[in-house]
Amino acid sequence: MLKILYAGSPAPAATTLKLLLDKSVSQDQKARDWQIAGVLTNPPSAKGRRKELTPTAVGALAQECGLQVFCPQKLDAEAREQIAAAGFDALVCFAYRKIFGPKFLSLFRAGGVNVHPSLLPKYRGATPVPAAILNCDQQTGVTVQTLALGMDEGEILAQQAIALDGTETTDSLLETSAQIAAGLLQDLLDKVASDDGSQALQKGRPQEGEPSYTKTIAKEDALIDWTAPASKVAAAIRAYTSEPGAWTRIGGETGETLKILKAVALEDDCLQAQEAAAPSGLATVPGTVAAFDKKRGILVKCGHGILCVTELQRQQKNAMGYKDFMNGARDFVGTRLG
Repeated sequence: MLKILYAGSPAPAATTLKLLLDKSVSQDQKARDWQIAGVLTNPPSAKGRRKELTPTAVGALAQECGLQVFCPQKLDAEAREQIAAAGFDALVCFAYRKIFGPKFLSLFRAGGVNVHPSLLPKYRGATPVPAAILNCDQQTGVTVQTLALGMDEGEILAQQAIALDGTETTDSLLETSAQIAAGLLQDLLDKVASDDGSQALQKGRPQEGEPSYTKTIAKEDALIDWTAPASKVAAAIRAYTSEPGAWTRIGGETGETLKILKAVALEDDCLQAQEAAAPSGLATVPGTVAAFDKKRGILVKCGHGILCVTELQRQQKNAMGYKDFMNGARDFVGTRLG
């Protein structure tokens, strides 16, 4: 039996963990020669108005399933000693968000693997899914790689492409990636366990092509640039939902913050009809609320084209659809956003 430590923290990693746990115990599958016996995750963090300590999504699931949970602040000598005492054979990582050093990796005789939601070597780093959406890529994917000391530089063990249609959000694409990752990992672990873990998690094929890198996303990155084409603005809204959320200001730099949660770029053949529907024609200054179309949404002028906004959220308020928003903001048409 291959005894596995699963390292991860956010919701997508919990989705993959749940699917793997279901596969390892399901009655309609052959007996598995591997078992996820413990979880390594980040410590609980203070959340909500009461700042109550809340476990990560992976930590909460592990507790529900009765798994041994490790959540050290640092992967120091004490943490390594505790994990070594549990006797794990292999490490599976998906968005643990801490760096593994050589001393830690040496604890696993069969080696370790990392799930990365891109087609490596494209989009190494922390935010590959938003990057694919922001760049309006036609495809991305999921890679299972060996754990290496360099960031996402491991050899490729398994890889699957995902076609993109331009409607994905970061949340929905991460959920899809998590489900694909579970299937790739299951197949890999079945193979590894049958070989008693001998080198199967430590040797893959080298990455090919020029690598590209992503960066950590800050709130300022999600400030909407209304001078960009409407298609790019719509992509940014999908990429930054739900964290940190694409946002703008009502009435200039000192104005109220407004999040744009859902929107679509209007096709060119719709623009003439939308212009006719606007009481005074479409404004020419990017960021201007040009019109309110009851059937489509709130129309905002971009550098090229029109953004049709369907869901918004005022500062310190709940999210709402465009009709409810306009009921409380009847003078919104003509407002400059920026």
